[in-house]
Amino acid sequence: MKNSMVRQSICLLAYGLLVVASQSQSADAADASTATADSVESVFVTLGTAGGPDAQASRAQPANALVVGDDLYLVDAGDGAAGQLVKAGFRVPKVKGLFISHNHFDHTGGVLALLGLRMQLVVKDTLTIYGPPGTQSFIDGLLVGMEPARQAAYGMPGQSWQANVEVKELVAGSVVELNGVTVTVAENTHFKIPESSHSEEKAKSLSFRFDMPDRSIVFTGDTGPSEALEKLAKGADMLISEMMDIPAVLDIIRKVNPNMPQRQLDAIEWHFRAHHVLPHQVGEMAAKAGVERVVVTHMVPNIRDEAMAERYRAEIAEGFDGDIEIANDLDRF
Repeated sequence: MKNSMVRQSICLLAYGLLVVASQSQSADAADASTATADSVESVFVTLGTAGGPDAQASRAQPANALVVGDDLYLVDAGDGAAGQLVKAGFRVPKVKGLFISHNHFDHTGGVLALLGLRMQLVVKDTLTIYGPPGTQSFIDGLLVGMEPARQAAYGMPGQSWQANVEVKELVAGSVVELNGVTVTVAENTHFKIPESSHSEEKAKSLSFRFDMPDRSIVFTGDTGPSEALEKLAKGADMLISEMMDIPAVLDIIRKVNPNMPQRQLDAIEWHFRAHHVLPHQVGEMAAKAGVERVVVTHMVPNIRDEAMAERYRAEIAEGFDGDIEIANDLDRF
């Protein structure tokens, strides 16, 4: 029992030192920040650019970091997001908020690690998680699942830790005011269902517009063609969009499943075309919105070389004459 208490004390001391270091870094950053609001600069980092749902060897799952001055936010958090965050030069304790575009696992698989590392590093600052309806239930379930680990780390009398997580579910038209940042929300078409079904969508997929002192960035996770998204992106400096080469994906499916009935293939194609955007549609959407720059991420199939990237840039450029970027992991924009 005595040895156990000693080990527990050592662990808590180590955690405490990590927290002190983290708080010191935060304080130093705050002291160094003397710029006016007009001079605050933003950086958008594509932490993971793979398209889901399968894992890729060359690209991480969908995740992004938005830095505004000294404030750090995650925009989606697929598997490995915490590790990618460190590769980009940031630490988990610095994350103030997380924006979840939709509750698909390739966009949320890293949330448990994010919460678990906050516990192990004894982060006490509040983490605010923004997402579509259903996000509260998702986070509540993760916190329940973390309970055995919490008891293992804080099982001695007098020891405790609170997650300090606040969830805010958003819908079309929601507006969030952050520190010098206005976030406006639109609902896109990723969960569109056939009109003939006469049923309501059971899930929602969101796109976010970040209006900051230096520029406006619109981010969409998975989406199909969407007038609401075009309206949200009107006049923005940059649009960050998913992209799917649907004919190429269908060819892969046919090769892997040569005996798949045509009716099933037709249903899959309908799903892809309703829930995702082709390269030329990315360009058309950007042109209608009047944005200056397009950044493509969440690409399916995986872009393996510059020749593929150049072909997709050319297709996007058919309807858009602004800057076109095909993102890689850890790119900064």
